Amino acid sequence: MSQSNLASAAMRYGKLWGRGHETFPKSLRRILSVKGKGDNPTKYLQGLLTCDLRAEPGQPRAQHDPSMVEGEKDDSGSDDIPPPIKFTSKMRAACFLDQKGRILTDALLWKRPFVDPIEILESDEPSLTKEEEEIEYLIDVPGDTADILLDHLKKYKLRRTKVNIKDVSQDMSVHCVYGTLNADGTPPGYMAAIDPRHPFLGMRVLSSSDTPAAASMSTHEDRQATFSSMMQKVFPEANGSYNVIRKLGGVAEGTEIKGKTALETNQEFLNAVSFQKGCYIGQELTARSQFVGTIRKRIMPIMIVDTTTEIPRPWIVAHKIQDAGLQNLDEDNEFMGIVEIEGDVPPALPKISAPAAGGIMAMLSGNLSLPTVPKSEDSSTNEQVEISQEEMERMEQLQKDIAVLMSDLEGIAVPGAKIIDKKDGKTIGQIISSPASGTPIVLAQMRLDDVGLLESKKGKFSMTNKILIGDSTKEYRYLPYLPIWWPEIDRKSGKEKVEER
Repeated sequence: MSQSNLASAAMRYGKLWGRGHETFPKSLRRILSVKGKGDNPTKYLQGLLTCDLRAEPGQPRAQHDPSMVEGEKDDSGSDDIPPPIKFTSKMRAACFLDQKGRILTDALLWKRPFVDPIEILESDEPSLTKEEEEIEYLIDVPGDTADILLDHLKKYKLRRTKVNIKDVSQDMSVHCVYGTLNADGTPPGYMAAIDPRHPFLGMRVLSSSDTPAAASMSTHEDRQATFSSMMQKVFPEANGSYNVIRKLGGVAEGTEIKGKTALETNQEFLNAVSFQKGCYIGQELTARSQFVGTIRKRIMPIMIVDTTTEIPRPWIVAHKIQDAGLQNLDEDNEFMGIVEIEGDVPPALPKISAPAAGGIMAMLSGNLSLPTVPKSEDSSTNEQVEISQEEMERMEQLQKDIAVLMSDLEGIAVPGAKIIDKKDGKTIGQIISSPASGTPIVLAQMRLDDVGLLESKKGKFSMTNKILIGDSTKEYRYLPYLPIWWPEIDRKSGKEKVEER
């Protein structure tokens, strides 16, 4: 895929994070194996998973990123239609539920052999029948829920279940590459695929002790060193990036979602749930929530700031929209004379990609790079634009203020802490993740009526809100936003809005 087409394709899914790679420590990701002949592994897992292994997985929802301007579509100016991003049925998102329909863990499933039939070269050797072929599912699972899942898998392995289950984390490593939409050209022995939940999460790569390499691949440290050596020239080392990207992008994992339902953790938006497949453990609650119930809470990213912080424009617009009501838009979609909004119905909250969220944080914390201007006539060298002493002092003060804020949040914005509206003492949400590193952005399970996503007589987002977090008595302000991969939410049901035909 050419660079111009990559730029165009990226527009479908929002901005990508900057180029980089990392190898996950075993405490962050582990690999479990379910292996057997013929249909046995698929039949076994089909009754435990929320996704449908017998159907092609859906592709991530393409969305326009409001933070991308038209000039960013294609630096070459080409009008060529970009080729579709390649996703594979050999790697898909899923959840495992308990008997009550509550999440045990999320996971990514790899299927081996990791070669599509169309790619298999002709051979003189006799091929195995479907009953004789050995199939293996590699379950890429968060480290904090891996033991829970392993016990769960063994619990439902009956005598007649002809599969082998084991933890293969000692022999396999999980890597991630950011800033690319191309998983083609993978070296022999590696498995690579664009994350099936959404491309902003990067390209996921698996290596094993059997992966061909000049150096030893027997240990996790060996595989990490080999992969880093292979990638670092184009994709520099960026350890710790994944947790920042996923939190800014609104994706919760592992123990963050354990005990919650699939829909209130947005798993149906991440291609992890099939509502067409047959019975599986926990299906009843999941199906009832989708077809009958109302979703009143969902996990979403929120930015926590001081009450003195200047409110960024996206939340000013959201406040005015919710305060006056969407019905007050005129024919030209002009709202209160301050903003023009694309489309028929504006979102009730800002829709922001992970990189855009990072950019807003850089602005609020005074960490923006100073602009440059050409220093020489041929523009071969540049120099930074000088700013006034007053502006420099303002940026330094912003940096000090955000440092104090993040230090405070480390002690109070912990998983389980309640978010309380200071106005009426009502609990409007609960924090489920610690702040993304270097930011005051957390994942929280929020009441949809209190952020304006569910019809309510009183509930709506206000940019002048004041909240208390946990046991703290200090007042803060929260700025919620919609992840770029969310669909439009039906304000009557809290689910994806379906257009009437």
